[in-house]
Amino acid sequence: MASSVYFARLKAGGDGSAIARVQQLFDEAHFDRLITANAPTAIKLHFGEEGNDSYVHPAFVRQVVDKIKACGGKPFITDANTLYTGSRQNAIDHMNTAIEHGFDYAVVRAPLVIADGLAGEWYGEAQVGKKHFSSVRIAGGILSSPSMIVMSHFKGHGLAGFGGAIKNLGMGCAPGAGKMDQHKGMLPIVNEASCVACGVCVEVCPRGAITIEEGVSHINRELCAGCGDCMMRCTTSSISFDLERYGRTFIEMLTEYAFGATSGKAIGYFNFLLQITPDCDCVPWSDAPIVQDIGILASIDPVAIDAASVDLVNRQQGLPGTRLTRNLAPGEDKFKGVWGETDGTLQLAYGEEIGLGTRSYDLIEL
Repeated sequence: MASSVYFARLKAGGDGSAIARVQQLFDEAHFDRLITANAPTAIKLHFGEEGNDSYVHPAFVRQVVDKIKACGGKPFITDANTLYTGSRQNAIDHMNTAIEHGFDYAVVRAPLVIADGLAGEWYGEAQVGKKHFSSVRIAGGILSSPSMIVMSHFKGHGLAGFGGAIKNLGMGCAPGAGKMDQHKGMLPIVNEASCVACGVCVEVCPRGAITIEEGVSHINRELCAGCGDCMMRCTTSSISFDLERYGRTFIEMLTEYAFGATSGKAIGYFNFLLQITPDCDCVPWSDAPIVQDIGILASIDPVAIDAASVDLVNRQQGLPGTRLTRNLAPGEDKFKGVWGETDGTLQLAYGEEIGLGTRSYDLIEL
């Protein structure tokens, strides 16, 4: 059976503002039915790495906070700490970054809780019984909340192909230990011919797994967590993952974690198809969007909302002068045009296979 996905295009005038559309989508998707009165409702976000500006805007989050309060719920905004170094690796830096990006109480009118504690120590187990994991580790603040609204910026991602609801659940709801679970096998490889031994990778590695030996970077595979920080920061693009060998496994692990994050809770999803960048909001910059802004989607099915998002992006004409250098024509796969070795649609196929949701959807335009 197809899942309902509600779609609001952006248009000017009247009630066509994006803020009004968020409120309307909440109502049309019947998210009020998900909220438990006098109980916590997590609003799962990505607050954006310091230097990034493409995350979901706090003004949109405020609309969801107000709606949850009107339903009698107790909303809080949340995310889990990162595995890699940066401005969100521990709760203190994470909260400071979130506040600097506008996610403070004066704006969103909800408290900010880092879901896995000060340094990733607060988490519990969710049983999944899947191919790669029998159980997964989920951040405590998310695991204990009876309901959740997941608000995702839909964009590209080097390892997952794209990041939407599934990735926000799988990677975003996991503590550091759970993120390491998902990166098992995704060990980086150094191209010694192009490495200039600049030492940037040594500086950013959170595990101290990289050294300079005989004029090139050397990665200790026993210490490496597979976070990819070295790859993102490499000044000569000399570090990469073996996606052909390990890419499918990573995406399947990510999707199993997403399944675990949904355990025992009522969840609604928003995908924001705005400023659709080639990279995740984890990078400390925001590259030029690869297609024009499209709109906002809402659903109770994470697979269906991501499937609809992919289809809507692919229908667009790619924007010239961006990282999208092929597959620009309407109907062509835009994320494959940026990340040629990565097939993000594996998230959808495997998500459907394990019962996370369905790829079949009815797009209901407001």
